[in-house]
Amino acid sequence: MKKFALIGVAGFVAPRHLKAIKETGNKLVAALDKFDQVGILDSYFPGADFFTEFERFDRHIDKLKRQGDKIDYVSICTPNYLHDSHIRFALRHQADAICEKPLVLNPWNVDALEEIERETGRKVNTILQLRHHQSIIDLKNRIAKGDQNKKYDIDLSYITSRGNWYQISWKGDNSKSGGVATNIGIHFFDMLIWIFGAVKGNEVIRQNEHTAEGILELERARVKWMLSIDASTLPQSALEKNQRTYRSIKLEGEEIEFSEGFTDLHTKSYQEILKGNGFGLADARPSIDLVHAIRNAKI
Repeated sequence: MKKFALIGVAGFVAPRHLKAIKETGNKLVAALDKFDQVGILDSYFPGADFFTEFERFDRHIDKLKRQGDKIDYVSICTPNYLHDSHIRFALRHQADAICEKPLVLNPWNVDALEEIERETGRKVNTILQLRHHQSIIDLKNRIAKGDQNKKYDIDLSYITSRGNWYQISWKGDNSKSGGVATNIGIHFFDMLIWIFGAVKGNEVIRQNEHTAEGILELERARVKWMLSIDASTLPQSALEKNQRTYRSIKLEGEEIEFSEGFTDLHTKSYQEILKGNGFGLADARPSIDLVHAIRNAKI
């Protein structure tokens, strides 16, 4: 049984990590969040120590280490701009990190973390759950077995409607979230690069606080993409079903169905991490490079 600490336990994605820790037969020892609405802990680890102040949490983790009962993993579910700092915290305490995407906001943050990995001998793992989705794995295998000289046409649309609160929160601050393309799109870009190869060209045709759109050239694909939090961009088909989220990937006009099967992907990610097969800094770097380029592109 491995011992975990979790930073950001009151956040939206934290329950998936709590569930994954529980389902892989491990134990949450301590959790941190400045917000104290964390009753979710009762459903998974009621005995976990909880802290609202980082300094007390840091002291507790250090005390455990000095007592010979150190944490094995630190799971990080905090706002994007804090990931880098919290990963460093994990490695300094001789624990491996498991961090939500985007792992970091800038390519040079990856360079620094690689150096700290070497210094500490610990590993940074990131959650790239689409790589564990069976429909995406099947697509990757299909492309790998297909004509190696063919360049595919891809249409990607992802609209996840958000209210006025979004722009007031840290997510509406590009310096903290990385903007729409980073915050809601990075796992799609990672998936596309994983399947179709390295980035060869990148053109951004629209980018504002609600929507980003562009054309991406990969080794084996031309991708027209659109990401948005604006409900007015939803297609009629979604509106008719009263859906506030729309997700579509078309390969040569053929819809790739991957709406189902997301529920247990964090658990699958944890299973692989615990076996030593987690996705690390080198896996995360290409998509981080890309969203940084998109964020700073001329329209």
